[in-house]
Amino acid sequence: MDATDADAELLARGRALSSPLRLRVLRLCAFEARTNKELAELLEVNPGTMLHHVRTLVQTGFLAAEPERAGATGAREIPYRATGLSWRTEFPGGSRVLVDVFLEQIDGLDPDELQTTWLGLKLSDERKEELERRLFELVTEFKEREPDPDGRPYSLFTALHPDRNPPAGER
Repeated sequence: MDATDADAELLARGRALSSPLRLRVLRLCAFEARTNKELAELLEVNPGTMLHHVRTLVQTGFLAAEPERAGATGAREIPYRATGLSWRTEFPGGSRVLVDVFLEQIDGLDPDELQTTWLGLKLSDERKEELERRLFELVTEFKEREPDPDGRPYSLFTALHPDRNPPAGER
């Protein structure tokens, strides 16, 4: 693959991940293969619209089709499973899209089901790099483990950002 092809592929992947709906599809297909119809019902969108999003994710390598199966009425169904390619894929504006998806995911949750932490830290560049590295290593360790067969699905969202309101002497 030459540089032009690689750039085009990167651009296509970035566009594919720029949709909050597509990111929700990937979450739904992370541990269970789901059909276009199932995804449309779960996300309350038109099946034709969902098919467009599913095809985009398949073409960019984020979803893979599993063997065809017969549905409840005997109709042909193709289930899709997330490939894991989206894990740590960088794309322009991605952090903002992830925040939007996170907000959609928690909308309507019982407040007791959401555990959040927000703290201020004052770190040198070296310590910030250490924190980022250690968080990445921890999350990667859990991501690479096999899912617990009797486990319950959870979402994890973290954000590290500069403080917009630093102490007066440090502005």
